[in-house]
Amino acid sequence: MPTTPIRPNDALAPVPAEQRVFQWHDHASLWFSLGVGLLVMQVGAYLMPALGTQEALIVIVLGSLIGAGTLGWVAKLGCDSGLASAGLMHAVYGRRFAALPIGLNIVQLIGWGTFELVVMRDATLALGRQSGAMAGAAWAVPATLLWGGVVVLLLSGSMVQLVRRIIARVALPLVVLSLLWLTWQFAALAQAQGLVQLWQRPGAGGMGVMSALDLVIAMPISWLPLVADYARHGTNGRTALRATWAGYALANMWCYGLGVLVALVLPSQDLVTALLLAQGGLIALSLILIDEVDNAYGDAYSGAVSAHALRPRTSVRRFGILIALLCTGLALLLPMHSLEPFLLLLSSVFVPLFGVVLGRLAGGAAARVDLARAAPVHWPAVLLWLAGVAFYHAGPRLVPGMGAALPTLALCLLLSWATRGRAARPAMV
Repeated sequence: MPTTPIRPNDALAPVPAEQRVFQWHDHASLWFSLGVGLLVMQVGAYLMPALGTQEALIVIVLGSLIGAGTLGWVAKLGCDSGLASAGLMHAVYGRRFAALPIGLNIVQLIGWGTFELVVMRDATLALGRQSGAMAGAAWAVPATLLWGGVVVLLLSGSMVQLVRRIIARVALPLVVLSLLWLTWQFAALAQAQGLVQLWQRPGAGGMGVMSALDLVIAMPISWLPLVADYARHGTNGRTALRATWAGYALANMWCYGLGVLVALVLPSQDLVTALLLAQGGLIALSLILIDEVDNAYGDAYSGAVSAHALRPRTSVRRFGILIALLCTGLALLLPMHSLEPFLLLLSSVFVPLFGVVLGRLAGGAAARVDLARAAPVHWPAVLLWLAGVAFYHAGPRLVPGMGAALPTLALCLLLSWATRGRAARPAMV
């Protein structure tokens, strides 16, 4: 009797050299585009008025450089090994235990995808009210289905072609022009109100500098479980690191800074309404809204890669479509919740998770990964991760004002590096 061929597990196999086509501009344009979003601007606005203007900008620059640098470092691991994030987790935590962090990654990606669709829906309704084309809550369902359908359509095509032909050549120039225009408009408002007074405005309190730094770092950190899924298609690990770092850091600083600027000059308005009040804001916001689609796409695609790692009989494309449909359904049912607890909860899991991954696979070890030799469970790595999660939550309580993300990342990275000798060998060539 003929047997059905077994589908290979693409998530746990290195991308062949002939399929690695991403150059510097591909990595940079992808991660600049993914770094731009209404969610980022909203979180930037959350920093005000708790922080002073100068404090907020210092936190944004430092947090963006550190967070994007960590993102770029994981991108290098993915490029050096050719493995997706699920493959890196298999190498570090063991082929059986890795199912737990991979499953958590799928859950958080579904959550992010749902958030993105809700943000796009609400922005679409705001645009419709501004233009007079939409009125009333009845448009919420069609708007959600519209954006969900766009994501499903994109997932039916090639990820590589989407990045190289649409994002790099079309979406990126348009969104840069939109950001430049909005920055110019709100800078003019700031000048009219008095730049010196706004620059010297003190904080009202309620959020410490280290807590704010955690919040800024949380945005790039939330992409850590996704970055290798794209960087594995790159031709050079150092190029992937530098381009990912530069692209995301620039976008993160720009969008956080724009959120702060909007909150300074129009403190009584929500972000979308404030953007619409700017001259030409309707067009600029529309272009940013279109660019937001790649964020939802990125969540669904990486969720599909992780799901494929657990169930290789179902293709990445089919999983992507299923996840996009699920996110669309959840966006129709769930209200928009506060972002800050969600972001910090994700950081508490994935900061120590990838701190251990970096410590185990940095220094050229990623290029020597052999998943066929991985043990079922690498207990030293697992225990370090769990201890890191506990430290993330307990540290700030034991030492108020210390922050959580940076100390946890540093601790897990150093401990996993110091203990990686024999623990890493079973997964190495």
